[in-house]
Amino acid sequence: MCRLFGLHAGPRPVRATFWLLDAPDSLSAQSRREPDGAGIGTFDAAGKAHVAKQPLAAWEDHAFAREARDLKSTTFLAHVRYASTGALTMVNTHPFEQDGRLFAHNGVLHGLHHLDQRLAEFGVMDLVLGQSDSERLFALITAETRRAGGDVGAGIVEAVGWVARELPVFSLNFILSTATDMWALRYPDTHGLYVLERNPSAPDPAAPLDARSRRIHSRSTELSRSPHVLFATEPMDHNPGWRAMEPGELVHVGPDLHLTSTVSFPDAPVHLLTLADLEPSAAESQRS
Repeated sequence: MCRLFGLHAGPRPVRATFWLLDAPDSLSAQSRREPDGAGIGTFDAAGKAHVAKQPLAAWEDHAFAREARDLKSTTFLAHVRYASTGALTMVNTHPFEQDGRLFAHNGVLHGLHHLDQRLAEFGVMDLVLGQSDSERLFALITAETRRAGGDVGAGIVEAVGWVARELPVFSLNFILSTATDMWALRYPDTHGLYVLERNPSAPDPAAPLDARSRRIHSRSTELSRSPHVLFATEPMDHNPGWRAMEPGELVHVGPDLHLTSTVSFPDAPVHLLTLADLEPSAAESQRS
């Protein structure tokens, strides 16, 4: 199953170190198969998005994701891919960038021909560079956001609402980020997605960020004294504040770290897929 990680550090950029293929127990904590891609997105002081990513088509490619990366940004978005749709190429590797926003997804949706027709109606097929369902979902959100005058939340609600009505859906969990804001959606209840509002002033004012999952590891001493918000596929430390998002819950974190939450999609997709409905390789990519 793909790993998602989002970090919103607030209005001022902070430094953090990332390892995209870090595992606390190199054997016991491995996933069922080796990952197919890894990437991380950040924003510079001018708010411009930067993405470092690579498909992991061969073992020697994994050195890219095992290196420690010292980065500075207000928001960070990391992804480790287990491919369900699309070849192991750069254009199919997350995060994706569109209109200066970054996007990473964990899940599967079918009916891509129908989705392509919808994108063509909006005139945004030029946003799609690869074969993945994830990039197409992002393109639909981008199109709806443009139609909503730049309101990303409204764009997400319209795009996901259409997908939930029209396409077969297994999971649409994703994180979308700008330099100032971050959105996360868990939908439906297929996979978990967790959120943590971390305030290191209580109880330990000197505790650095040290978040580690089966794959992604992030550490920042600069976040030892300032609040921040984390999203992840699974809790990344023993902090009791990790909360499982509700199915259909859309969370938005603004520039000042104010968090708002709405259950924007209380009902399951009309055409809900199970693992048995997926091709064997896609099904394997969705196992934990």
